[in-house]
Amino acid sequence: MTGPADPEPDAAPAAGAGIRELLPLLRPHRRPLAAAAGLSLVAAAGALAQPALVSRVIDAVGSGESLLPPVGLLVVVLLAASALSAFQQYLLQRTAEGVVLTTRQLLTDRLLRLPVAEYDRRRTGDLMSRVGSDTTLLRATVTSGVVDVAGSVVLALGAVVAMALVDIWLLLLTVVAVAIGVTTAVLASRGVRRLSRQAQEEVGAMTAAVERALSAVRTIRASGATTREVAAVGASAGRAYAAGVRVARLEALVSPAGSIAVQGAFLAVLGVGGYRVANGSMTVAELVAFILYLFLLVMPLGQAIGAYTQLQTGLGALVRIQEVLALDPEEDERPERPATPAVPAQAVGVPARPAAGPPPLLQLDGVDFGYPDGTPVLAGVSFDVPAGSRVALVGPSGAGKSTILALIEGFYPVGAGVVRWAGTDVREMPRAALRARLGYVEQEAPVLAGTVRDNLLLTRPDATDPELWAVLADVGLTEVVRRSPRGLDVLVGDEGVLLSGGERQRLAIARSLLARPELLLLDEPTASLDARNEGLLRQTLAAASADRALLVVAHRLSTVLDSDQIVVLDEGRVVARGTHDELVGTSPLYRELATAQLLV
Repeated sequence: MTGPADPEPDAAPAAGAGIRELLPLLRPHRRPLAAAAGLSLVAAAGALAQPALVSRVIDAVGSGESLLPPVGLLVVVLLAASALSAFQQYLLQRTAEGVVLTTRQLLTDRLLRLPVAEYDRRRTGDLMSRVGSDTTLLRATVTSGVVDVAGSVVLALGAVVAMALVDIWLLLLTVVAVAIGVTTAVLASRGVRRLSRQAQEEVGAMTAAVERALSAVRTIRASGATTREVAAVGASAGRAYAAGVRVARLEALVSPAGSIAVQGAFLAVLGVGGYRVANGSMTVAELVAFILYLFLLVMPLGQAIGAYTQLQTGLGALVRIQEVLALDPEEDERPERPATPAVPAQAVGVPARPAAGPPPLLQLDGVDFGYPDGTPVLAGVSFDVPAGSRVALVGPSGAGKSTILALIEGFYPVGAGVVRWAGTDVREMPRAALRARLGYVEQEAPVLAGTVRDNLLLTRPDATDPELWAVLADVGLTEVVRRSPRGLDVLVGDEGVLLSGGERQRLAIARSLLARPELLLLDEPTASLDARNEGLLRQTLAAASADRALLVVAHRLSTVLDSDQIVVLDEGRVVARGTHDELVGTSPLYRELATAQLLV
């Protein structure tokens, strides 16, 4: 069942994502980040020592003293600083990959646990983009962002203090020149987060367009629509390109602003400092040391501006990541509360349910359901599935048959009424415990890419090879699998494309039977089968119902003629219940369906 497509959920709650939202992703890596920050501080101290050591070397040259001690110390400091910087960069890169890995794991876990209704509202390709490209942008946030900013600030402050000790007037001149460039760069960077998020939205839309086209490539080819789809995906890629160019245009303003600040400060210091050296108020060694400190100031400032820009880009992607992480996962445990089922309205011509006896295996009592937009789907649906019985749901398309199976599985919340398992409201049961008792085969009979073995082990990873072969024999797939020398390890292709529609259907049924469910839910199990395979499947269902209950949705009435009970639905309501022979005589709708299929 798929609800009407809603617009993309409002992203406003995550619009203010910032460092606070980034911290939970960094917390598992706090030790290596702390080590990198410590190394950054040590490297900053080493960098700050270098201009002073150079000044000592110059003084030694001027005074005729031995050069070996100051030069040797300078070389040691340079080598140590380089080694520490290299190790720090490795540590940051490794930590950044760890942050990306952790984020992808969190996203994947949340994506696979979302309520089914969320998948109805969102495009698969866009969700895939958040796991892929959005998380990748967080790497630069770590490598060029948080830690480097801390080290750059320490280095800049240390350089300012040292410059003040050398010449306070040159420092004031430097601060004015640098402040102009920094202010311009920061103002330019402020819009990067918004534009970066827009760019990632366009990348997500492009990925969704590609996923849409690839998932239906055969239909597109057969419809002669390849050129149009290529153009549609190309247009989406063009919008992503335009969004990326807007980000690049804004980021391009940052670098010139920093360059102007550096060059302006350097020229001003060189001119004024040269004048002060000429009039004797400053020595050459002091001017050289000041210029070196100037570079130690502007270099970390440039790094900080670049890091700030990268941080804004990463935070733009973080907004999209937080949109998913902020969604509540499907609850596995339900709070206990007294069951208050609605009293179902008695459908016309539907016999009343007996009041005495043990509770049925499954019971729907006055169940209502509607889409979030208010469109009603089910109204007062009531029927029982006794243990070991075969119950069929039939009716016109859109009557709500598949919706009932989805409600039983807990994919959607019941609007009113109650669904009971062995007399217990399913809302009082752990969702995983309920699903462990159910087998569910969807109408499309999805087969996962991989092998036959992979698909079967999805429900029972501990099953043995003899058990796998036995369940394949139950659904008539033994010979199909044995056609390949790889046996159970034969590939089925993406979405089972290497199997026929009937083979995919039977493999999906085998996968559910392997888990030994107490109730098997089958949605149109014969939709992709020819007459011969339908007969084989009827035999399979007859064998399967020997030790479990079956609830089957069917358009082909021939599949369910021998059911213990057939429930007829029309426009979301139960209009009749009974066996085939009873319904032919009592239900005009059922008789019409049976006549159309030449069963009367």
